[in-house]
Amino acid sequence: MNKKNTASSEAKEQGRLQMADIARLAGVSTSTVSRALNKSPLIGEETRLRIEALAKSLNYSINVGAQNLRLRQNRTVAVVVPFDSSSRQHLSDPFFLGIIGSIADALTDRGYDMLLTRVDAEELDAASQIYDTGRAIGVILIGQWRHHDQLNQMAARKVPIVVWGAQIPQQLYVTVGSDNVAGGRLACSHLLQQGRRRIAFFGDVQLPEVAHRYQGYCQALTAAGVAIDESLVLPAAFTEEGARLAVETLQSRVSSFDAVFACSDLLAMTAINLFRQAGLRVPEDVAVVGYDDIALARYFHPPLSTVQQPIAAAGEALVKAVLRLADYEPTGPELLPTELIVRQST
Repeated sequence: MNKKNTASSEAKEQGRLQMADIARLAGVSTSTVSRALNKSPLIGEETRLRIEALAKSLNYSINVGAQNLRLRQNRTVAVVVPFDSSSRQHLSDPFFLGIIGSIADALTDRGYDMLLTRVDAEELDAASQIYDTGRAIGVILIGQWRHHDQLNQMAARKVPIVVWGAQIPQQLYVTVGSDNVAGGRLACSHLLQQGRRRIAFFGDVQLPEVAHRYQGYCQALTAAGVAIDESLVLPAAFTEEGARLAVETLQSRVSSFDAVFACSDLLAMTAINLFRQAGLRVPEDVAVVGYDDIALARYFHPPLSTVQQPIAAAGEALVKAVLRLADYEPTGPELLPTELIVRQST
């Protein structure tokens, strides 16, 4: 740093109002100012109001972050959204925006702050660094991805982490998630009831939540006496490009299909647009069901039939669970209900 920058920094430091300055002007001790500005019941109302008025007139404010570090009263929860380095699913994905918003609301209602960040889906254990460095009292991770072992390792060393995802065997960490098996079964059963028999499945079954939706899809087909055709099962990342590749593969691989169950609304809506470009009518030629029930689903053309995940309840449940873990209280997994919302796409 050059002399000019050094002098500028020193000038700013000297010009910054300190709590001791407020104490000197008010004729009280620094500890009295601290208690007054933190609304301690040990300080009389008249003294507190006088100190608050003086601080306000001088544009003084408490550095809450520094105060939290000193008093060990951190009230920040980290919300971590992993990203796949190959697909680069963006935070602008409507489902992410919905669940992040519900978590933010639940934290705000309880007087907590949210630290939003991302980690590579291949290195989920990097999420623990936020807790290890003291920046957050707990971690909410949106999605399990493919590294169940890394999540178990974090739970084994007592990192307060709650995962939005599916319950799977040998799980040490806490999950909150919707009933994906029931959701997949609802979607496929609805299409079967509409007389559809060649039902394609769009989703990456390597992901636990999608695997459960596929399980429900298979259960519905088996119950209806319809054979499971693997040629109709298309891996698809939760992106527009993932939907495009799935539709192109479907059209080139099979001679006939009459429905699609897509594991996200984004996949479903992109597929509908691509079918329309190919001259197929929805739902006359191809019925389509999505998953999530994002806000845009009801306004899409045609309005999208979808499996609704309880996003508001999800935020509440995730926050309750992570705060319990942060307070060293035992808590277990929670499974939230899913509901089929029928609209014009079927």
